Amino acid sequence: MKTTALIIAAGVGERTGSCIPKQFITVYEKPIVIYTLEKFQMCKSVDDIAVVCLEGWENTLNAYVRQYGISKLTKVFPGGNSAQESIFNGLSGLKNTLGKDDIVIIHDGIRPMVDEEIIDSCIQVCAEHGNGVTALPVYEQVFRAKTEMTTDEYIPREKLRILQTPQAYHMGEILDAYERSFAENIGIHGSAYANTIMTDLGNELFFSKGSTKNIKITTKEDIEIFKAMLASS
Repeated sequence: MKTTALIIAAGVGERTGSCIPKQFITVYEKPIVIYTLEKFQMCKSVDDIAVVCLEGWENTLNAYVRQYGISKLTKVFPGGNSAQESIFNGLSGLKNTLGKDDIVIIHDGIRPMVDEEIIDSCIQVCAEHGNGVTALPVYEQVFRAKTEMTTDEYIPREKLRILQTPQAYHMGEILDAYERSFAENIGIHGSAYANTIMTDLGNELFFSKGSTKNIKITTKEDIEIFKAMLASS
């Protein structure tokens, strides 16, 4: 059984306030996406890597990949107009090279602090249960808003999980889910992702190990947090 990492690096990144996409912002002279790719390059459980890249940035990506020796990268696919389109583009591009039982591990290119333990846990849970989604317990109290200023109920935090990436699926199942979702317009709204599509289609998800260090870089503040984490590691 083959395991391919599908790294989604197709966002524009407007919330960072940068003139370049956030995945290509350099931190200590290295692009964020390269920090991410290096984690999968070093992970023994990952056989190869594919990237869904923001259109027009493919040459930049390939230049960095050569510079930093990301030898596992075998394919680069064009991004879409949303995260869901980008994931679908990547899965469609892998369709003829992966078997239905092979594992695809989908990960945000802007989560550079993922470590091998998280990746391995995700793959292992998928191999045992059919999928594996990185998850964290909720440590704060969560209330449902009645209006912008009031609430009328709380949600027991023991029943809640925060989902991250990576997320691992068998190729046949996740590709079928995306083909059906796009054909029937199910679960492809702006904030949706692979895990929400699977849930919308009635699939049970299985949690794998997460980490509070596995941050998603979205804002300028997140970049400063990432810098501090690198400096202290």
